Amino acid sequence: MRTIVLSLALLLSPRLVFAQGSAPAGYVPPKGFVPDSATAVRIAVAVWMPIYGERQIMSEQPFVATLNDSVWTVSGSLPQPPAGAAVAGGTAVVRIAKRDGRILFVWHYR
Repeated sequence: MRTIVLSLALLLSPRLVFAQGSAPAGYVPPKGFVPDSATAVRIAVAVWMPIYGERQIMSEQPFVATLNDSVWTVSGSLPQPPAGAAVAGGTAVVRIAKRDGRILFVWHYR
């Protein structure tokens, strides 16, 4: 009986130890979860719409995404003013981690 209990303990102990450890890291694509500007823009729009509304965000097209130090910065654009006029207002900005898609910063300049 002792031999059976000891054998079961030895067989199960690696599984129990592994189960108590941290969760597996999982897959991370070689270029990160946000590999390009198009993906960054889609994420930015998905973040902005519930906050600022679809009408506001769609009025800020085209969107511009730049990558610096593995962080995408995506911002909207102001419409071109008529000749000799100025445009009042601001644009939405979001910063997104390239590696894992975390939202690091959200703002709308006014």
